[in-house]
Amino acid sequence: MKFSIIAFFVCLSSIAFGQKNAAKEEWKPLFNGKNLDGWDIKIRGQNLNDNFGNTFRVEDGKMVVRYDQYDDFKQKYGHIFYKGDFSYYRVAVEYRFVGEQAPKGEGWAIRNSGIMVHGQPAQTMGKDQDFPASIEVQLLGGNSDGKKRTTCNLCTPGTNVVIDGKLRTQHCINSTSKTYDGDQWVKAEVLVLGDSLIQHFANGEKVLEYNKPQLGGGNVSGNDPSLIVDGKLLDHGSISLQSESHPVEFRKVEILNLKGCMDPKARNYKSYYVKADNTQCDYGKKK
Repeated sequence: MKFSIIAFFVCLSSIAFGQKNAAKEEWKPLFNGKNLDGWDIKIRGQNLNDNFGNTFRVEDGKMVVRYDQYDDFKQKYGHIFYKGDFSYYRVAVEYRFVGEQAPKGEGWAIRNSGIMVHGQPAQTMGKDQDFPASIEVQLLGGNSDGKKRTTCNLCTPGTNVVIDGKLRTQHCINSTSKTYDGDQWVKAEVLVLGDSLIQHFANGEKVLEYNKPQLGGGNVSGNDPSLIVDGKLLDHGSISLQSESHPVEFRKVEILNLKGCMDPKARNYKSYYVKADNTQCDYGKKK
């Protein structure tokens, strides 16, 4: 029975990415191209919304992560959270890595950022917490050295996942993506269906898939331990983008909600929804 449910969601996701009526999808921009309205910032060692060093800013219509005011990174890992709680959706970002890493950044953090999904709220992070308990879609850029370095990988700060029926507890798992060297733009997309299925896409190609995201494991410090209950399934949470010491730019951040009215008689019915919430149905007269 469980397998059939997952297969069902896989089928739905395939439809979602290849449906003919894609023009009807109502994508919502999370970044308005002008300012950081609607976002919260949490940088390790700083209070909520203390944007140390003007790390997160807007330049030329892009949300960017900069370190020109740092003389020592000092493991000041940062995250910018879109305000809200999300469960069934697709989130897409277009990103690129530029410039040089911040002084004294970790070697593994070169051309490294991430999209955090099913995360804890920004307000619950400890002042000295490094990463939110979450599922990280790890974004990596190639080092132009001829070596493979995949993107849209999986990392698990304070979490674990199930792959092929087995609980996977290692911190990071590589995707099957190509390597993207230089400062080229890459589109990363994540399909999130509660605790049933998460898929990663790099430039439209599916590169990783898993299910049953859940709390547990380590790789988070400075957190309130009572908030990480081992084995608790994650079917909703925050969305955030990372600052890990290498400058990165985001020119698009958008979301497609997949939960809502699934009654075709309602005027706000969407054929691409996969999770019903018919309390949202609007049966008023069409204008």
